[in-house]
Amino acid sequence: MTDRADESFAFSGLHHVQLAIPPGAEDKCRRFWGDILGMTELEKPPVLAARGGCWFRGGGLEVHLGVEKDFTPARKAHPGILVENLNALAARLEAADMQVIWDGEFPEHERFYSYDLLGNRLEFMEPHRRGG
Repeated sequence: MTDRADESFAFSGLHHVQLAIPPGAEDKCRRFWGDILGMTELEKPPVLAARGGCWFRGGGLEVHLGVEKDFTPARKAHPGILVENLNALAARLEAADMQVIWDGEFPEHERFYSYDLLGNRLEFMEPHRRGG
């Protein structure tokens, strides 16, 4: 084991998650992340806006959707997004004809998987409530 006493840093949180999208898919992203999930689109800095893509924020989560020329949807890799009232989110996704795949395998959490309109896998989860 390495002595790390001289290294003083601490992780303080996650700024954003980036998912890849194909060129020209920004409107599908706006429909999913904005219209369906209710997140707010952020204005990208001009130097980054020139690259395409879009950014969204909601409830302390920021998602950056970046253009990838040879796009392939992430079918295994995924963000794990904590949610308050997971059942309400599942109902909203189902009302928008989005797939919801429940999976009770994660300890102390309810969770399901879904996919954005481009096929990227997303995991939504809520910790079990403790006490009464």
